[in-house]
Amino acid sequence: MKILSFNFLRPLLLLGVLFAVGGITAHQIVYSRSWYAPLEVVVYPINADSSIETHNYINTLSTDTFAEIDDWFKTEAKRHKVPIYQPVKVRLGDRVDSVPPPLPVDKGVLRTVMWGLHLRYWVWRNTPDNDSNLRRVRVFAAYYQGEDDTPLAHSVGLQQGLIGVVNAFADTRQTPQNNIIIAHEILHTVGASDKYNSFGGPEFPYGYANPNREPLYPQRYAEIMVGRIPTSPYSSYMATSLKSVRINPLTASEIAWYD
Repeated sequence: MKILSFNFLRPLLLLGVLFAVGGITAHQIVYSRSWYAPLEVVVYPINADSSIETHNYINTLSTDTFAEIDDWFKTEAKRHKVPIYQPVKVRLGDRVDSVPPPLPVDKGVLRTVMWGLHLRYWVWRNTPDNDSNLRRVRVFAAYYQGEDDTPLAHSVGLQQGLIGVVNAFADTRQTPQNNIIIAHEILHTVGASDKYNSFGGPEFPYGYANPNREPLYPQRYAEIMVGRIPTSPYSSYMATSLKSVRINPLTASEIAWYD
């Protein structure tokens, strides 16, 4: 009897992993978008640049740091007439000492799939508790000192696994904008899509909080899946806090707030 070679078994093992991951993902999508109870979100902070300043900033974090996100989701759910008082409940989790794998530079399909599996393995290895993740979003917040006028790497939110990876500034002045990014990635995990145009600004009409406003410009609010407030067809600026951000009807539909 011939022994099957590893080269033959490897694709079968990979297919098995993909089927298992797909089954878990399907359950997570159903449960996370049911909105019959608050969606739990845990933020795990990471000292991504290993600096004492970032360490000290993380020491200032508490669950109250993210209360603005809870209040914002509550307000938006009420505005969209969603029959749940508190859609999202964010709390601070334990620190994580490892940094998530970076997004691949070459974003081909295979590389992206492999990166996604690598990230989910990293999350499994580095989640510092054993709670169920069927209705829980895990946000790994990598904090950096950063440099003035230099953006951090893109954050990412995955519906597969209910995982968010947020790159954020370790600066109390940046906390409100950090919360915008966290809310944005939470919404990615429950099905919302980005609404940027090819230049990185808000796409009309989908990236506008109120595309029917008269006059159209300037808009008063940013749509959460862009985070920028349009002032003309060609210009916009970053919202400074969630007070200036809205969920528009398309995003509400994507996250199952509408039938």
